Amino acid sequence: MAPAAHDRGPSLFEGLGALLAPFPGRLEFAARLALICALTTLVVEIYQTPEPALTAYVAFFGMKRDRAASIVANIAMLLLISVVVGLVLLLAVQVIEQPLWRVATMTLLSFCLTFAASASKLKPIAATVALITAYALDLLGSVPGGELATRGLLYAWLFVGIPAGISIVVNLMVGPAPRRLAERAMAHRLGLAAALLRTPDSISRKAFEECLKEGPGETTEWVKLAGTERTSPARDVAALHQAARSTIVVLSVVDVLTRGAEPLLPASLRQRIAETLDGMAAILRSGGYPVEIDLERREDEVGLAPLAAAALSELRTAFSVFAESPAPDVPSQPAAKPKSGLFLPDAFTNPAHVHYALKTTGAAMFCYVVYSLLDWPGIHTCLITVFIVSLDTTAETMEKQVLRFAGCGIGAAAGIAAIVFLMPNVTSIGGLMIIVFLAALLSGWIAAGGPRISYVGFQLAFAFFLCVIQGSAPAFDMTIARDRTVGILFGNLVAAIVFTQVWPVTIAKRIDPAIASLLRQLSLMVAAATRPKRLGIAADARAKLSAIEQDVDLTHYEPSSIRPRAGWLDARRAIAHTLSSLGALLLVAADQEPAGRAATSRRLERLAETLDDAAAPRTGVTATEAIADATELLPGPMGPSAIAAAVEAPLARLERLVASLSENQAQGASDYARA
Repeated sequence: MAPAAHDRGPSLFEGLGALLAPFPGRLEFAARLALICALTTLVVEIYQTPEPALTAYVAFFGMKRDRAASIVANIAMLLLISVVVGLVLLLAVQVIEQPLWRVATMTLLSFCLTFAASASKLKPIAATVALITAYALDLLGSVPGGELATRGLLYAWLFVGIPAGISIVVNLMVGPAPRRLAERAMAHRLGLAAALLRTPDSISRKAFEECLKEGPGETTEWVKLAGTERTSPARDVAALHQAARSTIVVLSVVDVLTRGAEPLLPASLRQRIAETLDGMAAILRSGGYPVEIDLERREDEVGLAPLAAAALSELRTAFSVFAESPAPDVPSQPAAKPKSGLFLPDAFTNPAHVHYALKTTGAAMFCYVVYSLLDWPGIHTCLITVFIVSLDTTAETMEKQVLRFAGCGIGAAAGIAAIVFLMPNVTSIGGLMIIVFLAALLSGWIAAGGPRISYVGFQLAFAFFLCVIQGSAPAFDMTIARDRTVGILFGNLVAAIVFTQVWPVTIAKRIDPAIASLLRQLSLMVAAATRPKRLGIAADARAKLSAIEQDVDLTHYEPSSIRPRAGWLDARRAIAHTLSSLGALLLVAADQEPAGRAATSRRLERLAETLDDAAAPRTGVTATEAIADATELLPGPMGPSAIAAAVEAPLARLERLVASLSENQAQGASDYARA
């Protein structure tokens, strides 16, 4: 469970400390990845395959937190590279002696694979296969035809085959089960909630909020994988599904109880709840799941404020059914969506997919032409780098560029230092494996930290491996390290220019639709007929809110030509902040005040419609008029009680924020959506 990073800390060092702080499973992930890289280095050095550094680096792309996802990703990479190499083998005979056709083939394959990376479910691996295929065809140009060319293509298969095969074996032997990771993640969340209840200071609050913003994180997927593995009884898997949903409820209630300047509960009651949470966390860490949790009623509950009493009642209910799956005749989740095909629904209608493929391919081929014309093959890493750093939107690509520049600088400096101070003392393959293991351990620790810092770890490993793993014997050539570092920096620069100047895609275009979708999900949560269904929707809503907050924060990476105005962004930040507090209150109030749920659901739905109008304004209807029309005809959210008043405050503020979006801002959002 990686700490989120979308909130700006008070200082650079505090922010870095949060991003690099340990969490359950982080060291295990880094050590497993380091072992795979070290074993890959051993194999490539024994068999002297070309590009050993690239082969070791590919291990990063097939590595996931749990064993099941890691094995599936590596098998998928093996199957895909087998198909691509087979295709290239058929084409190579025709193009190997003809540079023009070889470049054309590289371009065509690159376009097809990067299109698949944008418009299909192959997104996690297609770009990796594209860079390996393009580089393999590049290598064909440096050897004569026939047998050597065929051998070169087989080596290209080994770029993926060796690390993927080793990763599968290592994960089968020592990879953590997805169930174990899910249990640890839930225990960690409950522990943070207990710590906040005991000491509601700024440090505990910040750690808790970082966890809350993640929503369910990967927990739900891990529980699903546990069921797919069939290594746990179906009853246990169903119980863990319920526990994952209940954990979100517990965190939401604790958020309500501690959000104000002063906690709503007395210290003695908070201490009892914290002890209960710690006990539940201990059960999860031991491999079980808590059932029949009962919070005793004592005299310290007398005289609680209505909101505090309602939140405490909701917490008791969440404890009592924490890991009890719903009855078979009660659906716990929305109806399953129909299965889709390989390609996304808009794969062949949305020009953004073609634009992405053209930009990535154009940048990569420009790098190839430059180092070919300069006769400077040492900077061939620029070709590889373009495929690695290219992402769908300009903001995401530029963020990745910044992180990769930082990672490249650190990795190159560490690699050159290793060449100067360590490599002269390396006399065996064991020494090289130790160096690779330590570098991969540090890189893996950073790479496990979430998307806002993980790319530093990826680039650090890439630059270090390229400097240190130079061939089949210890090498001390500083020129190779220099050239490869120059290639990485040049590739980053080319990609940055292309993605900011050619068909730039602002991340702002997806913020308003995402907020509207979240409002509709909250509306469904409030109107849900059953508690299990409400809990499932609440978990999904928290994950959506986290994505919205991250997208808003990413806009500062965009160039001013496409970045939304400060006022536009401030309004969306305020809406996201209000939704964070409103979602928890709605979850607490839904069971306590059921009478007004329909009215609240309708108000949330009208807010979603108003945000849709911001992208496509309806003639003659302003945002203020639409909201006024919604609120005039509907009663208050949950009736006249104090709980209703607590919900009404953020809901009314949300309505004012949406209404305050001026027509100019709405038109600006429409412009961004068309960008």
